[in-house]
Amino acid sequence: MLISELQFQFSDAQKANRFLNELTHWTSSSGNVAVKAKLAKGSDTVSVKYQFDGKAFDYTCSELDDLANQYGGEEV
Repeated sequence: MLISELQFQFSDAQKANRFLNELTHWTSSSGNVAVKAKLAKGSDTVSVKYQFDGKAFDYTCSELDDLANQYGGEEV
């Protein structure tokens, strides 16, 4: 298993916190992928970690990108 870590930048702290709160109840559609998220590099960036088996396309990464985009964020 690989540990994937992504960081998402938002235009302000409020949007970053909304994304962070969404992740506390979020489940990837590709299975029981548990994510750990926290604020990083200030209040407008969220760091997300999860385990990835490395055997197929990483749908969790794609879903996190889409979710962050809903809050105006992008991967950095």
